[in-house]
Amino acid sequence: MIFAFIVTNHGAGKAISGRGFKEYRLGDYSNWLQNHVVNGKHWGKFRSCLIASKLCMRLGDNAGKASAFNMKDLSPIESGCCKPPTYCGFTFKNATFWEVPKSGPAAPDLDCLTWSNHQETLCYDCKSCKAGILDNVKNDSKKLVAINFCVLIFLSIVHCIGSCAYKGNRDERYKRYRGYP
Repeated sequence: MIFAFIVTNHGAGKAISGRGFKEYRLGDYSNWLQNHVVNGKHWGKFRSCLIASKLCMRLGDNAGKASAFNMKDLSPIESGCCKPPTYCGFTFKNATFWEVPKSGPAAPDLDCLTWSNHQETLCYDCKSCKAGILDNVKNDSKKLVAINFCVLIFLSIVHCIGSCAYKGNRDERYKRYRGYP
């Protein structure tokens, strides 16, 4: 429990002015979490699950104007994987289609260059997408730690009650009821 708490203690979304959603950066999360969850052999599995779930396509189904989209409360995964980072300066067309300015991205960031309007690419290989996954893992891990702690306290109480009951019901206290050897 302590290990899980320490590993998931870092990282949080950054609120963006005038937006209903937060943006997530991979560097904000612990190295252990990065190395064991989103780097290497595991990322391909996460990526294929994201594509198969069609999460971003559902986001596009109920999108309207840019102003309405900007006020949406996006999940960490939707914010990181389904749209380019705000600092890229892309123009909103719909929830999953963004236009790159003619002059290029506003920031020379790898996520801005990685973004694609292709529905099976979007920002699934972006660091912001990996950060969204880590934020989800972090939140779920913290809930699991809290549940485990409650179960541990409950079991400790049951053990104490059981120990007291056992100690109080020993044979020595009831010699006259035992019979003779």
